[in-house]
Parts: sequence; C-alpha cells; structure tokens
Amino acid sequence: MPEVDTRPLDTARKLAEDGDLEGAATIFAELAADTAGPDRAQAAVGLAVVLQEGGDVTGARAAARAALATGHPEFAAQAACLLARSFEREDLVDQARAAWQAALGAGNPAYVPLAHMGLARLATGSQEAQEALRAALATGEPEISSRAAQWLAELLIEEGETAEAAGVLVDALSVPDVADVARLRVLLGIAHLELACVELTRAVEEGGDVETGALAIELLARTLPLRGRDEDAEQVWRYGLDSADEHLAEEVRLRRGRDG
Repeated sequence: MPEVDTRPLDTARKLAEDGDLEGAATIFAELAADTAGPDRAQAAVGLAVVLQEGGDVTGARAAARAALATGHPEFAAQAACLLARSFEREDLVDQARAAWQAALGAGNPAYVPLAHMGLARLATGSQEAQEALRAALATGEPEISSRAAQWLAELLIEEGETAEAAGVLVDALSVPDVADVARLRVLLGIAHLELACVELTRAVEEGGDVETGALAIELLARTLPLRGRDEDAEQVWRYGLDSADEHLAEEVRLRRGRDG
C-alpha cells in the first residue's frame, strides 16, 4: 500500500497546539469533508475538539457526530465520549446517556470504562448506578476500577450492605496496579467496622453469660464512635448500666471505668 501523507493532519495538530484554533479548524474541516480520505474520522474528532475549545458547541457536536458515523474503532469511540461530556456539561441527560451508550457500542476497550462511569453518573437510581459501577470495576482498568469500587462501596454501606461492600473492595484490591490503594483499604476498614457493629449488636441482643454480654456491650460502645455515632454508643453503655442483671451492670460499669 502507498504511504499515507499525513502532513495536513500534523499541520492542523501543530496549529491547535500553538493556539491557532481557526487555522487548525480549517484544515481539519477539509480533511473531514473528504469522504474517501484516510484521515476523515481522525480529522472530524480534531475538528470537534478545536471547535469546542473555541466555544462553538453546536459545530463541535456536529463534527463529533460525523466522526461517530464513520464507525472507526478508535475515533468513533473518541467522538462518542466528546459528545457525552458535552451533553453532560449542559445537563442534557438523555443525550449524554445515548452518547455513552454509543461509546460502549463502538467496542473499543480503552473507552468502555469511561462509558460505564458516565452511565453511573447519569443513573436514575441506586440500582442502575450500581450496575454501571460493577461493569466499570469489571474492566480491570486501574484508575477507573478504583474509582468505581470506592463509589460502589459507599453506596452499599449507605444501604446497609456492608458485607457486599467489603467484597467489592477486596475485588478492587486484586486488580493489578489498581490506583489509590490506601483509600480502598480505608473503605474496607470502614466496611469491617460496620460489620463489627452489626455483629456486636446481635451479640448484645442475644445475651449470653455476663462476661460475654459485657464484652459485647463494651466493644460495640467503643466501636460506634469510630463511625461518628457517639449518641448510639452512649445508649449502648446505658443499656448495660441499667440492666436488670446486677452482675452484668457491674461488669459494664467496670469496663467503662477504664476510660479513667
């Protein structure tokens, strides 16, 4: 095959980098208009970018649509992402969602994680958001997987699904080179604290011997403040101190006395 002359495309890029958006747009537009040209899709994306930077939102979207229509495996996906972000900036939810779906449909693995995150942002409810975040996590992209896991874990913790949240974070930590490991571990610790509170509450409710009951009350009362639940902790202490079982109440009093 003959070597493709990409000099006009390179010239347009250079003009854009140097701030000559109008000059770059002129060249990109000429290349994008050439339906038989090898650089049509890439030039249309370039045109969309420079027009967007120049404030011509309508023209930028038209160029992005033209690039998307080429079906190019790389530049159609780029164009879909450009369109989606453009619509998101103006809160055009339906159009943005359709553009992110188009990015998924382009089938380029490099853009699939971004599309799933975009759909999560635009979700109409928690369940829809969770599905999109799980899909983003499943891509295994280090940065996106971390962000998706953090967001998903926070949603699950809010809904009381702490065990599931912990599982999500463990999965994220197994992703090779996953980003923000420390934050993932902090969230995993929070999930474990929430699980501890649930199990300790059950232990308190189920009773048992004096020593076990008092230990459960102490652990629960000392764990709750770590989750910002000081009033609940005080109620737990009071539950033990006011127990009809004098031996339990005395044991709880002794344990609380460790605070000095």
